[in-house]
Amino acid sequence: MSKNYPELLPPNRILMGPGPSDIHPRVLDAIGKPTVGHLDPFYLSTMDQMQSMLRDLFQTKNEMTFAVSATGSAGMEATVVNLIEPGDAMLVCVNGVFGTRMADVATRAGADVTCIERPWGEIFEPQDLKEILAEKQPKVVGIVMAETSTGAWQPIEEISTLVHDAGAMLLVDAVTSLGGVPVEVDRWNIDAIYSGTQKCLSCPPGLAPVSFNERAIESVLTRKTKVQSWYLDVSMLASYWGDDRVYHHTAPINMSYALYEALRVIHEEGLTACFERHRLNHRALQAGLTAMGIEFTAQDGHQLPMLNAVRIPDGVDDGQIRGSLLSRFGIEIGGGLGEFKGKVWRIGLMGYASRDTNVLTLLAALDQLLAEQGCKFDRGIAIAEANRVYASSVTSAN
Repeated sequence: MSKNYPELLPPNRILMGPGPSDIHPRVLDAIGKPTVGHLDPFYLSTMDQMQSMLRDLFQTKNEMTFAVSATGSAGMEATVVNLIEPGDAMLVCVNGVFGTRMADVATRAGADVTCIERPWGEIFEPQDLKEILAEKQPKVVGIVMAETSTGAWQPIEEISTLVHDAGAMLLVDAVTSLGGVPVEVDRWNIDAIYSGTQKCLSCPPGLAPVSFNERAIESVLTRKTKVQSWYLDVSMLASYWGDDRVYHHTAPINMSYALYEALRVIHEEGLTACFERHRLNHRALQAGLTAMGIEFTAQDGHQLPMLNAVRIPDGVDDGQIRGSLLSRFGIEIGGGLGEFKGKVWRIGLMGYASRDTNVLTLLAALDQLLAEQGCKFDRGIAIAEANRVYASSVTSAN
């Protein structure tokens, strides 16, 4: 007996949480184009061009730059399991959820993991690492550039110098940063880096851009043991993404189309313009939220423009506000994770979602919902302050 199931009709949302972000219409169109085989000449050409665009975005000439056929968390696992052999010492910088996750992945890969911690919302300074680098002499140091759980923006260049002076390799989590702020793999001497498609690339979740420099690849090729994961073994993936095109797995063809188009969108806008757009919308949102008495959690001077973690005002019902934003206004924002659970909202302005209309719509919705919960502030001031930022930007541009 046949059964009838309902048609799939997802609601239209404004995705302003920690990811996924709003998908660019051109990307949605690309993902529906005709599927070809994973060794079809057209697809192989698409892979080549996608690699070239990823290198430009990562600001690298690394040959081994490609997209892992899985989500950003698999990018983390791919970089860790290729660089780490059982017993290797690894130092992981933890100032939020995703540093903790990297340490867990490394432990599962057999690393002798040491964690160095900073309070949530703070960043690591080079002096925080000096003594422990000398003491532990790690093979790999892992750090999160854009901590999605706290909104903290970690500078990389000085720490990279320190790490390499100690003889270690640097592994960077760029899941939230890639496409929203500059990521300069070669200039900062990053050995391995990973990201995800669902944040500032405005692409559906499902691929994880990664890049390994020559030193990292040499480490993989001279391992004494096999990489823990067959699927994520870069020495094998290199034969598929390199000139030989040796079959390894059936790639997600249509997701590759989506990433290809997402990268085209970013490069057409231009990296400088893309980063400035993220900064401008962050400044407008910050001005509006500050006017309502809402504070940011990340350390001053190190607040991410595309992931705004803010403290929930005293007396405000977290679940009720986020639920009402979704049900009444169609806006999704994220709640806090870990020790920030119930204390923080995470507001994403990533990629295609980083638009002035989204900023102003969210501020108007919060103005209404917070007033309903008894918060005291001048009604309409948030929108006025945000518009002042936008107006000054137009004036300065002229």
